[in-house]
Amino acid sequence: MLPKDLIRRIRKLEIRTRKVVSDMLAGQYHSVFKGRGMAFSEVRQYQPGDEIRFIDWNVTARMNEAFIKVFTEERELTVMLLVDVSASNEFGSKDRTKAEVAAEVAAQIAFSAIANNDRVGLILFSDRVEKVVPPRKGRTHVLRLVSDILTFKPKGKGTDLAAGLTYLTQVAKRKAVTFLVSDFLATGYEKPLRLVGRKHDLVPVVIEDPLEQVFPRHGLVEMEDPETGERFVVDTSSPSVRGRFSRAMQAQRDERRKLFRKLELDHVELRAGDDHGKALAQFFRARARRMAS
Repeated sequence: MLPKDLIRRIRKLEIRTRKVVSDMLAGQYHSVFKGRGMAFSEVRQYQPGDEIRFIDWNVTARMNEAFIKVFTEERELTVMLLVDVSASNEFGSKDRTKAEVAAEVAAQIAFSAIANNDRVGLILFSDRVEKVVPPRKGRTHVLRLVSDILTFKPKGKGTDLAAGLTYLTQVAKRKAVTFLVSDFLATGYEKPLRLVGRKHDLVPVVIEDPLEQVFPRHGLVEMEDPETGERFVVDTSSPSVRGRFSRAMQAQRDERRKLFRKLELDHVELRAGDDHGKALAQFFRARARRMAS
């Protein structure tokens, strides 16, 4: 049994998410992500202009006239949510932590998927793979995924994107639409990112907090790295300190965007406090336009 306060949080998140999905996301999701291919539907008589390669020679021989195979798009997809649960995601300067933003975004994607009769699975990772939930359909399953993201207590604190991506390549034998939800405060993930991008439809979802871009002026502040436990004192009122921090974070952001462009990966950047449903809908629309051009 889940605690009552958690049930209320999940229910509130479901109501907010389902409204976003019905208003903005479901149709956009449906138009952007395609099925695994074409599935055989029926045979019909050949008509001038039909593709000769689709002639069903067995039926043609029996009926003494040409018949062709008719195919329909196989819409059902497998959607994998690859969610970072490292300690850095517990940070939040707004009303929600990055982990809570990740849960909301994952819920929006998952409800969009089941609205299109797709299956949704979950891989939680930190510096190791922490938990795996196989893909399934249905509202109850999605609520379980959201609960897992909100409540799971990871054993690891660090971030190893390569660990989660490598595990996905080992277990997902068929092509899946994969959303990699993380703050991307990590290194050494280019190779597995490339491999997953080749095999699957990979969408990196970057979650940032405003304070990770610009320090507030609060004088001397003792800070702690949530992943390593290292403590240090920072003079946040120093222009040189603030400038170095901003330049370092911008350089990391630019390098990440450069990598996504190199690997031809459409990605989403979300900030805590923003309207995430609107940002996802804008992403889907932009992706649809790019695919149509």
